[in-house]
Amino acid sequence: MKQSEIKALISLLDDEDYEVLNHVESKIRSMGDTVIPYLEDRWEESSLSPLMQKKLEDLIHDLQYNAFFDRLINWKKNGSEDLLEGIWTIATYQYPELSLEKLRQDVEQIYYEVWLEIRDGMHPMDQIKTMNSVIFGKLKFGANTKHFHSASNSMLNVVIESKKGNPISLCVIYLLVAQKLNLPIWGVNLPNLFILTYKSGNMQFYINVFNRGLVFSRVDIDSYIAQLNLTQNEIFYQPCNNLDIIRRVLRNLTLAFEKVGDDDKVKEIDRALQEMMR
Repeated sequence: MKQSEIKALISLLDDEDYEVLNHVESKIRSMGDTVIPYLEDRWEESSLSPLMQKKLEDLIHDLQYNAFFDRLINWKKNGSEDLLEGIWTIATYQYPELSLEKLRQDVEQIYYEVWLEIRDGMHPMDQIKTMNSVIFGKLKFGANTKHFHSASNSMLNVVIESKKGNPISLCVIYLLVAQKLNLPIWGVNLPNLFILTYKSGNMQFYINVFNRGLVFSRVDIDSYIAQLNLTQNEIFYQPCNNLDIIRRVLRNLTLAFEKVGDDDKVKEIDRALQEMMR
């Protein structure tokens, strides 16, 4: 449709005829998020009634949510190979205009800072010490203990900007950098605490990124599981995949919205989580 036709269509949203209004809304929704800028322009007009403003806000939100939901489904259908794309998709729930390329550039900059310090032939422990020194020392990333349950901890753009995150968001940054360095590091779905593992041949140890990259062993996980009165399960010790990580981020986000009583957002994120569980 031409711009003039789209604007004319939007102008009919205040039509008093229910059938006309229903047809117009259906047509606008069918156009997807490409129509959002036109809706936003209309919303900014000072002559609008509060009712019309609310109608536009609801339409914009619905279109943005549908775009987020479709991106997430497509990411999964395409094999969920690009972890950053999955994490970016979640961030677009709160920041629909966030650029994937901008997020890639931010991660690339963190990687570059670490790459400058990594040397060929380094022992794995020294590699981790170097990563820890750069990420937590030089770049000042750290645990967001003050606002542990905040939804912002699931938004990688906010975590990179604020340098504060929860266990899984900090692990994602660490993991993305490690992958670019070709280090054999993966995420591990430990109960109540997401961690990383370095696994290569007969060597395997674990990294608590939330505690500034503290290195620990399988025996330490045994003790942790025992303290939680849980039965040992191999998933507590072995690498998980990107889809597992995205599911866990969505669970954290659901909990964050539950904490502040935002039932609408809880339902929206839970719907996305259920789709990722299929």
